[in-house]
Amino acid sequence: MGNVGREERPERPAEVDGTAHLFRALGKQIKVLRERAGLSQKELGIAAHCGEDLISAIERGVRTPQPDFLERVDGLMGAGGVLKAAVDDVREAQSKARTRHPEWYRNYATLEADADQLCVYNNQSVPGLLQTEDYARAVFTQWRPLLDDATIEKRVADRLARQQIFEPWPSPTFSFILDESVLLRPIGGRTVHHQQLRRLIDVGRLRTVQLQVMPLDREEQPSLDGPFTLVTPKGRQQVAYLETHTYPRLITDREEVSVLSIRYGIIQSQALRPGESLALIEKMLGER
Repeated sequence: MGNVGREERPERPAEVDGTAHLFRALGKQIKVLRERAGLSQKELGIAAHCGEDLISAIERGVRTPQPDFLERVDGLMGAGGVLKAAVDDVREAQSKARTRHPEWYRNYATLEADADQLCVYNNQSVPGLLQTEDYARAVFTQWRPLLDDATIEKRVADRLARQQIFEPWPSPTFSFILDESVLLRPIGGRTVHHQQLRRLIDVGRLRTVQLQVMPLDREEQPSLDGPFTLVTPKGRQQVAYLETHTYPRLITDREEVSVLSIRYGIIQSQALRPGESLALIEKMLGER
């Protein structure tokens, strides 16, 4: 009975390390230094050229502070080298981060982290790379069978950690296509839904991201089978990733990948253009 509600997967993580504790401790230090410097999260975000939500997530230990972030804010907050001193430890922890994912997911997580290009299609929910913290928590809270609180928080933290892929420069090139139904489904309630739509607009405006919406009124839809992702790792051939009821399939066969690549191209041609897609989301938010 002690394991009721605890997430079960085809395989368990092969390694449990202390990286999460490092990031939580570092986040607390950043918060203390920021407050001592008399800066709000918004003010530090502006000075460090990042969002207020990122500062908040770092301070709560659910996002990993990148080495260049630590070097940048050390001076902004007058930390006197305290944060810079943690850079080597953060780099080492990041090299272990892939082991945080279950064995069944780890091969894909490794490819994603090393990608030059990512093409993601989803007609069920907002892709994990685009989810807000509250949206991700709502997704895992509604999971069946029910997950315990510790598992939910770990899953949320791991999902948010993947989003660091947007932060380095140059970052990979991203293409996201979302079915319009995804934008209409208010996972987590109205406030969470509103914040999630705003997040899509913010990410969709990045120079490295092309975000498109597949309208519900299209009479042709070449991928009713479900979501899929195309990944092009650095210096390697493109692969595809599918997940059905949490059971994954990493596709490396060239012919199978080619079929999905062609399908993605057809969806892309039928979807709204990026500018039109962002305008549609803004309209949903009442901003147009």
